[in-house]
Amino acid sequence: MRRSTLLAATCAMALGLGAGSALAQTAPTLRIGGQVDATLTDQDATDPDGGFRYEDYRFTARAGQRLEAVMRSDVFDSYLEIYADGAEGQPLASDDDGLGEGLNSRLRFTPERAGTYVLRARTLSGLEGGAYSLSLAQRAAPPRLPRPTSIRVGQTLRGSLGSRDPETEEGVRFDHFSFRGAAGDRFTIALDSEAFDPVVSVGRMADGEFAELAYNDDFADTLNARLVFTLPTAGEYVIRATALGGEGGGDYTLSLLEGPPPVEAVPIAIGDTVEGELDEGDALNETGSRADAYRFTGTAGQRVRIGVSSDDFDTYLQLFQDANGVRTALVEDDDGAGQGTNSRLTHTLPADGSYVVEVRAFADGGAGAYSLVMSEAPPERVPEALAYGATIQGEIDAEDPTDDQERGFDTYRFDGVEGQRVQVIMRSGDFDAFLAISSADGEFSELASDDDGLGQGTDSRLTFTLPTTGSYVVRASPLVTQSDGLYSIELIDRGPQPVAGSVLVGETARGSLTDTDAMAPDGSFYDAYGFEAKAGETLIFTMVSNSVDAFLIVGRENGGEEIEVLASDDDSLSDTHAKVEWEVPDDGTYVVRAGTFGQAETGPYALTVSRKP
Repeated sequence: MRRSTLLAATCAMALGLGAGSALAQTAPTLRIGGQVDATLTDQDATDPDGGFRYEDYRFTARAGQRLEAVMRSDVFDSYLEIYADGAEGQPLASDDDGLGEGLNSRLRFTPERAGTYVLRARTLSGLEGGAYSLSLAQRAAPPRLPRPTSIRVGQTLRGSLGSRDPETEEGVRFDHFSFRGAAGDRFTIALDSEAFDPVVSVGRMADGEFAELAYNDDFADTLNARLVFTLPTAGEYVIRATALGGEGGGDYTLSLLEGPPPVEAVPIAIGDTVEGELDEGDALNETGSRADAYRFTGTAGQRVRIGVSSDDFDTYLQLFQDANGVRTALVEDDDGAGQGTNSRLTHTLPADGSYVVEVRAFADGGAGAYSLVMSEAPPERVPEALAYGATIQGEIDAEDPTDDQERGFDTYRFDGVEGQRVQVIMRSGDFDAFLAISSADGEFSELASDDDGLGQGTDSRLTFTLPTTGSYVVRASPLVTQSDGLYSIELIDRGPQPVAGSVLVGETARGSLTDTDAMAPDGSFYDAYGFEAKAGETLIFTMVSNSVDAFLIVGRENGGEEIEVLASDDDSLSDTHAKVEWEVPDDGTYVVRAGTFGQAETGPYALTVSRKP
């Protein structure tokens, strides 16, 4: 960030804390065992997209402490979240209707580490808010788990879910049953009830915890649950019978039966095309869907492309490794062919041996004719090293490997550290460029992508903050299939997120937006300034520039590049100048972002912050 003149003073609080902690600086403390009665009003915070309103509370907990937060409201649908203090991203836990009473929430949480946490009390959606109560309590130690009831193959047991049954950490009541089998044994587990919507799961106990391996909610067109399960290894397994969402209870029957044989697989070879048909005579797969299966032989490192198309139904593909009669799911796809109802997947085979392709309809009841195509995909080349600051000239041609969209691509590898911002720029005069980034570990799994980030129609600029230290790969490809030609690719180290400056109320900051500044998700640059403000005062922000279309955001930072937007404006002052008039909700530290409405705009500006007379 370059500035010619800056009239500012150092702000009293550090900015850029994580989700929860940025607000927790002024958030009240809620002690364990305490309760508050409060109201969500239009002075409370909202999420960046304005989808919900919330208040935050801090609490301190020990590692392993069993906690329960309850939020009740008669006027809005409540929602609870917990964040680690100073951490960003997804909440550690959340709940909507844990009490099973429609509008109220109950969130159960056991911290893995001692420390300070942030409990967020919010609306599920909407900004109306209203009165609510919030309590935080320590839960008693769980009672000793009763030994599972034994069930034999061919046996049907009757039971009843009730208040005396054990419950999961989330408060879901369950009954459990044990059985034994050998590797490769197949069982059908049926859970039926007229009193509640049953869910059946199967797993194993490890260190006193249930490790789920498979589950089923609704079988075919009924609410009853059916699960066909093949034992991966010999030993004892546990079945859990629960109600969907933990709601309801009552009588049920549980049956353990010999499972049907796997869907018989027809031999095919890589390179074959098969015309098939799904109909009522087909066998059921482990999810209870009609399916056809095909077996082929492959070798370790071989890349296969499998596609299925149909004019009669929405297709679904799944690939299994078949070892000693046990099928292990590897990858699946619904609409990988990019045409709405057709499926396509590309996968590198992990070992020599037998594999099974399963074709079914995405929705139960789908049937009709389909075409299955098996082919060998060009092997992926060893990624070329891409150094920071270097520009490489490349070419997409018929010899390149192709992705699931049948787009040729080249792959580049680089190393980075957690929190580092990298920028990849791809230019081509021959095709519309497309960039995607993935971790270098395992199969390519897209973390971020870009088509027109440079705002110039056909060139791409992907800016990405690395989530972990390690190696990454970038795929450079055309946006559409059957495109080829020359391109250039450049890797830039943008370093960590720029530290926010500061500005005093009543002063003007003069700066210049450059391509090294912070970048918003839409590809626009911005400078950030922290300032102190008092509750109730009205501040006026103006941003004037003859070089860029000014855009202002006032808010509080939630960590990293996230911001809780409290006010924003594009053209209130003129067609290109911005103005925000804003009433401060609470005493504290805030941030104003001086940015642009469009992508990649750069140039000087003047930002003024003043009090309304």
